[in-house]
Order: sequence, then C-alpha cells, then structure tokens
Amino acid sequence: MKRFCKFVLKLLHYNIIEQVPPETKKCIILFAPHTSWRDFVIGKMALIVMGVKTIFLIKKEVFFFPLNHLLRSVGGYPVDRKNPKAFAYEVSKMIHQKKEVALLIAPEGTRKRVEKWKRGFYTIALEAKVPIALGYLDYNSRRGGIDSMFYPTGDYQQDLQKIEKFYYGMKGRYEGKFNLEDKPYAHPDWLNK
Repeated sequence: MKRFCKFVLKLLHYNIIEQVPPETKKCIILFAPHTSWRDFVIGKMALIVMGVKTIFLIKKEVFFFPLNHLLRSVGGYPVDRKNPKAFAYEVSKMIHQKKEVALLIAPEGTRKRVEKWKRGFYTIALEAKVPIALGYLDYNSRRGGIDSMFYPTGDYQQDLQKIEKFYYGMKGRYEGKFNLEDKPYAHPDWLNK
C-alpha cells in the first residue's frame, strides 16, 4: 500500500517528507489547510507513506451500514458532537487507554473558510497530556508532512498564535478558503530542501 500511495502522490506532483518525529506514536496531528474532501484522501495517502497510523473523528450519524465498515477500516472513530465538553473528555479518555494513537484533526472543523479554529484539538491534547503534531499539505510548495511537535502549555491564546504561525502562507486546494493563507509565508526554506 505504501508503494502505491507513493506512486499516486508522485503522479500528483506531491513531495511528502517521510521523516516524522517519534512522538507521533501518541499525539494529536493537526491537518491543515483543509479546503476540500480531496485533502483528506491525499493527506491519508501521505500518512501511509510516512508510516503513521491515524484515527480520525467523524460524526456518529454517518456510521450506518455499509459505510460504517469502510469508515472504521480507514481509521474512522464515531463521536457524538452534541455535547462538546463531554466529547473532548470522551476522546481524551480514549487516547489515555491506548498505547499508541495518532488522532488526526482538521482544526478548522470544516472545509469552508473560518476565521477562528475550533478549540477541541487543544482541549483534547491538554486533557490527554499528549503533544500536537504540526501536519500540513501545502498547495504552494506541493509539500506535505509532519514538521514538528508542539507541547501545549495551558495558555490557549499564546499557544494558538505559535501554532498558527507555522501555517502562515500555506494554501489549500481552493484559494481563499484557508484563513492563514494571506499571512506572510513563514517557511520559505522548504522550497530549498
């Protein structure tokens, strides 16, 4: 499967950085920008190439036969999003119970443009006492990967500014749908790697 995914990504002109931090065995992986359903498919292939096994949260309403089997086979985990506080606690408890788990979360919470990211990824990481991996799929440079790990301090506003700065200037598949794409590009050195 890894060779197949590598081949497809090469056809699509993506350069996936295969080296990942060892902490990806148990963490929250941010997935941004997320402007199209295709981002998920390409991102999932990139994670296979990197050798990172992930699960992702999806509303329980779509877990019906036969879709439920497909979703579980690719790492889907059903959640009830009606009670956000209970939701974060339930997910952090699940992370605590597993020896290895990399939870993939799109911080925007939707493929539409939002001006503020959802806070859930941070709450879950803090509650579960796990780091946040900065995963990306940038249409500017046609690069993807997991750059580094971020350890939450409990100061959400300050931590979010640091996390978002990493994503400055990246673009999603659809221009204008990622709230940080207009910021000055933070990682010009990627083009030279």
